[in-house]
Amino acid sequence: VARSTLIERSSSKMDSPTFQRRARALSTDEGRQVLKSAKERGVIVLGCGAYCIGSSVEFDWCAVSCIRQLRRDGFKSIIINYNPETVSTDYDESERLYFEELSLERVMDIYERENPNGVVVSVGGQIPNNLASSLHDSGVKILGTNARDIERAEDRQQFSNMLDTMKISQPQWSVLQSKDEAVEFSNKVGFPVLVRPSFVLSGAAMRVAADETQLKNFLALAADVSGDKPVVVTKFIEDAKEIEFDGVANKGDILNYAIGEHLENAGVHSGDATVVLPAQKLYVRTIKQVKRYAAAIARALRITGPFNIQFMAKGNEVQVIECNLRASRTFPFVSKTLNHNFISLATRAMAGLEPAPYKISLLDIDYVCVKVSWFSIRNAVA
Repeated sequence: VARSTLIERSSSKMDSPTFQRRARALSTDEGRQVLKSAKERGVIVLGCGAYCIGSSVEFDWCAVSCIRQLRRDGFKSIIINYNPETVSTDYDESERLYFEELSLERVMDIYERENPNGVVVSVGGQIPNNLASSLHDSGVKILGTNARDIERAEDRQQFSNMLDTMKISQPQWSVLQSKDEAVEFSNKVGFPVLVRPSFVLSGAAMRVAADETQLKNFLALAADVSGDKPVVVTKFIEDAKEIEFDGVANKGDILNYAIGEHLENAGVHSGDATVVLPAQKLYVRTIKQVKRYAAAIARALRITGPFNIQFMAKGNEVQVIECNLRASRTFPFVSKTLNHNFISLATRAMAGLEPAPYKISLLDIDYVCVKVSWFSIRNAVA
């Protein structure tokens, strides 16, 4: 009886307003101390590296936006990048600039020297994104989406299995084990097919094969580029519309998003495609399906930070092409069109600042923006 009475008294004390106020004050003070320490230790941001197919100035815009938001929020900012053409390597953009290669060894050297609160890998494109798993295995704190969830999105087999479990539609595909198996699968689903390696720069070694001869030639190229990563062969849907979903999430909940449509049919890389925002010729049912799929994927992968999902629609049938748990090359375009910096929002989410979503109403936008690739005529003539 005495023990029961003691428990009841303890419980009543914990429920009292005085105790609750003290507990909240203690918790708030502890949180402030943790945040203060994180700001003093700083954050390392991995840049985009050299410009090449699939990696261009858009990623540098994302990295610079991330650095500037960190500085506005009081964090010491540290950038690692080795491209002198970028704004991120300007000496006055960050507190510390390391003009070094984006490799596991070099990043680990700098991480051990700086002892930062964490590392951002999701604003510099595919090069830093590929380092997420190895950095995590080496004891580095990755800010934003967990490295294991990044791998689940990048690995075609794992991502496809997740979509199947969630009953989300996707084109037929098969992992490449040999040329004969690839040819057999392609004849089964019918040409054309897409030859696509995993964990490569977006667009690199990706080819559409119209027949068996092209398939065999492209397989050799894809295998060389991807190394020990799997290569997949996917049924290519002709005359389908490609849809871009760029979003920012916090702990699996989407804060803000933008849905753009490609002017060209599916098959043109999003970095080179003509993208219209807000989308003008999508069925309402298609938009609703895209939003439902994106919300489900964000929850399943527990996304915190920027992400991009590419969809394909034919009629009202929507299928998922891929999901990148990083900023895409359309993030600057989306941010400027909607007049809200999506990377700034994503940075605050990754830093643990619990940001509020922007108030964006697509119905109130009285203009349409179009992103068009600008190719150098001089180089083309040469």
